[in-house]
Amino acid sequence: MASLANQVLRRKPVVAMSAETGADTGGSELKRSIGLVQLSMFGIGATIGTGIFFVLAQAVPVAGPATLISFVVAGVVAGLTAICYAELAGAVPVSGSSYSYAYATLGEMPAMAVGACLLLEYGVSAAAVSVGWSQYLNELLNNIFGFQIPDALSQAPEQGGIINLPAVVLVCLCGVLLVRGASESAKTNAVMVTIKLLILALFVVVGLGGWNSDHFANFAPFGFSGIMSAAGIIFFSYIGLDAVSTAGEEVKNPHRNMPLAILIALVAVTGVYIAVVAVAIGAQEPSAFKDQEAGLSAILEQVTGSAWPGTLLAAGAVVSIFSVTLVVIYGQTRILFAMSRDGMIPSLFHRVNPRTMTPVHNTVVVCVLISILAGFIPINFLAEMTSIGTLVAFLVVSIGVVVLRRTAPDIPRSFKVPGYPVTPVLSVVGCLWIIKDLRPVTIYVFLVWVAVALVWYFCYGIKHSRLGRGEPAGLTTGDTA
Repeated sequence: MASLANQVLRRKPVVAMSAETGADTGGSELKRSIGLVQLSMFGIGATIGTGIFFVLAQAVPVAGPATLISFVVAGVVAGLTAICYAELAGAVPVSGSSYSYAYATLGEMPAMAVGACLLLEYGVSAAAVSVGWSQYLNELLNNIFGFQIPDALSQAPEQGGIINLPAVVLVCLCGVLLVRGASESAKTNAVMVTIKLLILALFVVVGLGGWNSDHFANFAPFGFSGIMSAAGIIFFSYIGLDAVSTAGEEVKNPHRNMPLAILIALVAVTGVYIAVVAVAIGAQEPSAFKDQEAGLSAILEQVTGSAWPGTLLAAGAVVSIFSVTLVVIYGQTRILFAMSRDGMIPSLFHRVNPRTMTPVHNTVVVCVLISILAGFIPINFLAEMTSIGTLVAFLVVSIGVVVLRRTAPDIPRSFKVPGYPVTPVLSVVGCLWIIKDLRPVTIYVFLVWVAVALVWYFCYGIKHSRLGRGEPAGLTTGDTA
């Protein structure tokens, strides 16, 4: 009988992953219907909007005008990791993202811990952006109709409300769209992302009219620690780069398109973030960002002295943040799909509807849980919990590149990390550096979450592991929803 150490550290061969997902044959349990443009839009759509539309209200009070540097720091770390993702996505184009990469490089128990990080990252992120969407919806309703949804129905209990109902409705709408099919979701997302980019371009152009360089005078009022703390808060703004890697089994020509889409999304996101943050701080006093809801809309109203730009931006945000929620929930369901296929969680999450070829039961469960988070938890705590989940997942991917280069040097790689091994090492260091500046309560909650996941692994996963049983990870049938 294999020792416990051998069991918990057993690795799933890359060749086996490629075979069961049809990465080299074109077949898949899920329908391959997503092309390069749609996949790139997945990355851009999940990233731009997650932070830029509302996280400045949390970041600027912590770092002041130096929030601009915080975005650069987070972007550099995310960029280093995105390059690592590009190599692994090209070599192991499956649905599990860094969970699957960890299974191939570090072993089964580490993969379970990484899977827990991803579930935290995606679930909490979807809830956070849903809460942000609720803020912009209220701004839009106020501008057009002169009324807002009462606080009792648009705020979490901790903020004086009963439930954030708009956030719950958004999650449910995304669930309905995802159940219909991945191709339909990708097309809808592409339209929404185009609207989002046009709206942000409008913000930059109009916002420049209110530029005041005096706003940058006291550039870093809280010093280096403030810059790094803000970087930790806003790091979840780069989650979209990870979302691309969850679509591996529904992408056409995945070896080529997966790494390309990640790199395209990285360049687009970085450019847009820097432009928007610089204009936002240049147009508004840093002190005005604190607790400001629908901040970009408010800035445009101040600059123009008119309601129409703010109304247009709020409308764009309502549409575009929908796309963020859609892609992040999509990513969550595909990670659960991969974990269930491996036997780490119940087979319910692996069942696919034969007509739509989507994991319907999986999607319903995810949307119910995210709705609960979005309805009852404040946004600031959600943002930090997303950041630490993202950082740990990024860290594992960077380590995975080094491990896979040593354990499987001959597998085909459509993209290789430049500057190896310095690039993945710098990515690991950057992730650890940002993690250390997160609030202690965030780290404690995260550690408890991972501990619960490991207890689940030893009680369930290790016994049901298909790799441990030597079973093929065939499709679970019976989903007729």
